[in-house]
Amino acid sequence: MGTWLTRGSRRAALPLACLVLAGVILGGLDRALPPPPMPDVSALVTDREGRPLRAFPVEDGRWRLPVDPARVDPAFLAALIEIEDQRFFTHDGVDMLAMLRATASLARSGRVVSGGSTITMQTARLLEPRPRRTILAKLTEMVRAIQLEWRYSKADILQAYLTLAPYGGNLEGVRAASWAWFGHEPDVLTPDEIALLIALPQAPEARRPDLRPDAAVAARARLLARMERAGLISADRAADAAEEPAPQRRAFPALAWHAAEHLARAGGEIRSTLDIRLQTELEAMMRELADNAGPDVQASALVVSLDGREVRAAVGSAGRDRAGGWIDLTRRNRSPGSVLKPFIYGLAFEDGLAGPGTRIADLPRRFSDYNPENFDRTFRGDVTIAEALQHSLNVPAVQVLDAVGANRFLAALSFAGGRAIVPRSREGDAGLAIALGGLGITAQEVAVMFAALGAGGEALPLAWTSEAAEANRTASGYSLLSEQSASTLLDVLQRSPAPPGRMPARLTAGAPAIAYKTGTSYGFRDAWAAGVSGNYAVVVWVGQADGAPRPGETGRRAALPALFDVFDRIARRDPSGIAPLPGPASSASPAGPLARFEPGVRGPDIVFPPDGAEVWADGPERRFALSARGTGRLRWYQRGVPLATDAGGQFLWQPDGPGFYELTVVDEAGRSARTRVRVRTPDPS
Repeated sequence: MGTWLTRGSRRAALPLACLVLAGVILGGLDRALPPPPMPDVSALVTDREGRPLRAFPVEDGRWRLPVDPARVDPAFLAALIEIEDQRFFTHDGVDMLAMLRATASLARSGRVVSGGSTITMQTARLLEPRPRRTILAKLTEMVRAIQLEWRYSKADILQAYLTLAPYGGNLEGVRAASWAWFGHEPDVLTPDEIALLIALPQAPEARRPDLRPDAAVAARARLLARMERAGLISADRAADAAEEPAPQRRAFPALAWHAAEHLARAGGEIRSTLDIRLQTELEAMMRELADNAGPDVQASALVVSLDGREVRAAVGSAGRDRAGGWIDLTRRNRSPGSVLKPFIYGLAFEDGLAGPGTRIADLPRRFSDYNPENFDRTFRGDVTIAEALQHSLNVPAVQVLDAVGANRFLAALSFAGGRAIVPRSREGDAGLAIALGGLGITAQEVAVMFAALGAGGEALPLAWTSEAAEANRTASGYSLLSEQSASTLLDVLQRSPAPPGRMPARLTAGAPAIAYKTGTSYGFRDAWAAGVSGNYAVVVWVGQADGAPRPGETGRRAALPALFDVFDRIARRDPSGIAPLPGPASSASPAGPLARFEPGVRGPDIVFPPDGAEVWADGPERRFALSARGTGRLRWYQRGVPLATDAGGQFLWQPDGPGFYELTVVDEAGRSARTRVRVRTPDPS
């Protein structure tokens, strides 16, 4: 050591060594003093595969993205350790050899030639910045470094450094820098990128590529030369990398603006269920739709996978530069128009009041003080329930709702997860106008309903994270409709008239079979289209954020073509997830022969076993006598299989063993009722 250390440098090194020794002693004795806390990081919302959708700055508008060293290019980490702290994995926070070498270089040349700070010391300084670089500040930095080494692993310290290192302006951490300067994750980096990411923290403002590109290029060239001398890169690659121009700063990802903002409240890095490719396409589609519709028009949309109810794409508005663009319009209550009519008819199927082939009068009729009309102000006379739904006739829908009960319909909506805003009478009853959109509901709640329709009638909340989706897969949702009623509705809705310029799905080879319904609110304020195909449900809304009317803009005209376009995009991305073409049309009731809708006449009423009951079977031969009240001869079924009667005409049911069962009774008019029963057996112990 004496061959290269001058007398002056020895004198300079001695007090420094004493300070280091004091720091070591202090760090060992004062373990109770907590080290500086690890940094807060920007919230980052990613898609289902971990690709960033939107990042959020921390305090003072700084970008500090969470960094996992395992997801950083190993070549960058190797170069960082080689150049900044060769003994990082062996020292205890302070590298005495590096400190002495730096002191000697300073004494010989009169300027800083190499730094003596370890990565741990730099991390301590980043955690507790000090305005002045004094001997006391250096001592404190060493003590803190030793404490960090005592309390945290090398991986934790490296992660903190990679998260906090300054990269110019409001950029902190290698991940934020990689996105800002290169537009991608730091998992795969080129030699010029590696060199710049190591050079920038040494003088972040003096070498900012956007403000001082020449200084950035020169510093990068020096780092490339050091990497070449260390054997980390060939001379040819170093020369090629040095020729690259200085990068320009790029914007951070800003997809799924509204959904990401909602998810980011959890903090940290949140992996959503969104698909970045579908999200990008849907945002572009809604923007184009709104641009073509007018300067003040907004559009929103949702794509939901029925599996776990994962939200795969969500557009809260068509653009923040348009009126109301900062509002998440998928969460705002709007009038749904006729988009919920399928569920009114579905409840009528459930109650045994009607089937799709049941005939009903589409004629002028007054309900107390309510006098509904069809949209085109014409009446079609005698029609089937299927035809009434496919052509969105208003009078039949109100007539069926009157029989089902407005409060019952709203209760089903509420149990399914909807929090509709409904005007009520003084007695607390909802009016029949809710059949035609006289209530407020969100696009997300409509998506829950249509997803339930496509999933056998089971309603579950929308899932925005994989954890929520997994919980849905194991949860028992609300049975909005029976599987039979849901299947019947899908068949009816698949045969609705195609939108303008489209062939009916069943006539178009390769086209997705979409079961859909449109809605237009009073005064043309809201245009809706909602549908199901295979494993996906889609909702599209078009209107003005302030609820201003748009005369002539119906759901069929303004929203339905976009719904079909969205399903076309889904079909190209996931062909197996879209429903096959429907089979031959059927107009028969799912429960029996054709019947005429008779308001006030309800289906059979089950006496035993009541819905939700538990019955005990004390042996494999135990049979139960079924009982129901109804019109004419009644028939009983267990999941569609008819049950036999005994010699006295009594229906007897013999369960196969413990478990859950569904029984259905049907009268002569095809009306039905069902009960769900749990059979239990005594514990053999």
